[in-house]
Amino acid sequence: MALLEVESLGISFGGLRAVDNFNIKIEKEQLYGLIGPNGAGKTTIFNLLTGVYKPDKGTILLDGENMIGKKTIDINKSGIARTFQNIRLFKDMSVLDNVKVGLHNHHRYHTISGILRLPSYFRVEKEMTERAMELLKVFGLEKEKEYLAANLPYGKQRKLEIARALATDPKLLLLDEPAAGMNPNETSELMDTICFVRDNFHMTILLIEHDMKLVAGICERLTVLNFGQILAEGETSAVLSDPQVIKAYLGE
Repeated sequence: MALLEVESLGISFGGLRAVDNFNIKIEKEQLYGLIGPNGAGKTTIFNLLTGVYKPDKGTILLDGENMIGKKTIDINKSGIARTFQNIRLFKDMSVLDNVKVGLHNHHRYHTISGILRLPSYFRVEKEMTERAMELLKVFGLEKEKEYLAANLPYGKQRKLEIARALATDPKLLLLDEPAAGMNPNETSELMDTICFVRDNFHMTILLIEHDMKLVAGICERLTVLNFGQILAEGETSAVLSDPQVIKAYLGE
C-alpha cells in the first residue's frame, strides 16, 4: 500500500476550478516532485493535504487513513508535516526552541507539572532538548542553538524550518520551494540534506520546486500541474523530456 493516495481531488474558488481531478500515489520513502508554472495549483494542493482548505471532491489517504475533514493539527499528528515557500519561523525564539515547538506533538507534561516545576517537567524538557539537538546537528545548526531564529542567514532559516517539521515525527514531509532564494552552493547543500533526511529518517518527501537542477538531481518521480490539472506524471527523466512539459512549463 502506498503511503499517500490521492484520488480525484478538486477545489474551486469563486467559480474558478483551482485544482481539478488531481491524483497522486507516493510510495514509502519515495522522493517525489510536484512542479508547474506559477498559479498551477501546487501550493493549493499542499493546503488541501494539510487541511488548510477542504476539498469539494476527492479522497486523501495517508497510510490508509482518511485525512478529509480533519483539522490541520490532527493531520500533523497523523503524520503530515510541511514547510512554506515564505519561511514561517518563530523569529523571536531561539533556534533550539523553534525545534522544541515541533516536539510538543509527542512530548507532553501536565500543566501543573510545568507551573510547579515538578520532576516530570524537567524530565520531558531534558528529553526534548536532547532530541532537538540531534535534529540541529543533522542540519549543522547546533552551534547556533541560542541564536534568535531571525538572526540566522536565509539558507539556515530554511534548514531550521525543515528541522522543526521533522521534530513532529512525520510520515510524509511536504517541502514548498525549499531552494527558493538560495545561491547555487546552498542549493547543492540542500540537495544533499534532503537525500540524507530521506535515507536516514526513512522519510517520504513530496516537494514543490522551480529549480530544475534540484528536481532532476533528487526526485524519482514527478507530477506536472498546469491550470490545476495534471499535464504529465512519471519518472523524472521521462517527464522532463516530454514535449508537452517543455512547451507548457519550461517555455521552450
